[in-house]
Amino acid sequence: MNLTIENLENELKQNRIEAMYLFYGEEKFLLESCEKKIRKNFGELLEGINYIKLDETNYHQLISNLETPAFGYEKKLVIVRNSGLFKKETKKKESGIQETAKRIASYIQENIEQIKQTILLLFIEQEVDKNELYETIEKNGIVCNFELQRIDRLLKRIKAICNGYKVGIDEPTTRYFIETCGTNLQDLINELRKLIEYVGENGIIQKEDINLLSTKQIDSVIFDLTDCLGKKNIKQALEVFHNLLYSKEPIQRILIMLYNHFKKIYFTKLALKENKNIAEVLNLKPNQAFLASKYSGQAKVFGEQELREILEALVNLDKDSKVGEIDLQVGLESIVCYYCS
Repeated sequence: MNLTIENLENELKQNRIEAMYLFYGEEKFLLESCEKKIRKNFGELLEGINYIKLDETNYHQLISNLETPAFGYEKKLVIVRNSGLFKKETKKKESGIQETAKRIASYIQENIEQIKQTILLLFIEQEVDKNELYETIEKNGIVCNFELQRIDRLLKRIKAICNGYKVGIDEPTTRYFIETCGTNLQDLINELRKLIEYVGENGIIQKEDINLLSTKQIDSVIFDLTDCLGKKNIKQALEVFHNLLYSKEPIQRILIMLYNHFKKIYFTKLALKENKNIAEVLNLKPNQAFLASKYSGQAKVFGEQELREILEALVNLDKDSKVGEIDLQVGLESIVCYYCS
């Protein structure tokens, strides 16, 4: 059975535990949170007796561990992490692990009733293919894809956390918070803790509090820098640029981020002209859909020819800096000043 993250969380909250799970996906915070709930609900854990941890180095020991009883305990928790068992065979050298995956799938299918009585089996992977082992767990247990959270889910989670601490935050402020701090849930929770402590119980988080306390993601800062360029505000543009340097952001990374950012603005400009879907053109993930309007807004400020010139200037700066003809910081400052003039 496949469950959404929310349905899985609800099942675990009510202590409804299955015999087998497969967790995978990019949302590490929620995945780890559900793993912790399973371990907590399981009870006392004694590694090597009723708690077995396997990975890519010893996944072949899984069947023997399933066959061995948890001496002195009713059940055994077996966690198999990043084993590679859920990958389809693409190279000849991978045939061994795929054969092992098939044997494990067959063993589970043949001994499913015994496993349900004595084992709690949890697979944790980064990516999976729907091979025979995947289908076996899907049939006999729970599969959950921990996808990065969409904006609507992030909004609800942030609101719920604030409510739990009796702190208020409205939706526009929450959206600004996400735009500022990114869509990584762990980062958002870390930043939210600071804001909750700052405003205190019965307080209300404001945009000014976020600007004062929160650590901006570099993507958000690059948007700010581009806004300054579009408004021809040299002083503010240089201030944003220098703040990036003061935060120990590598100058080469700033150059790459600026180039990629303006490339996306250029593609957005073309997409707007041809009435294409911006999110699809930029290949934005579901949790990044809100960026389409931000890129669209910035694309309207710059001309198509101007964007091509900026991209060319950044490429030439990269080339010239590598052969020692210009200092990278000086070159970026010159580009900022020129396109603000």
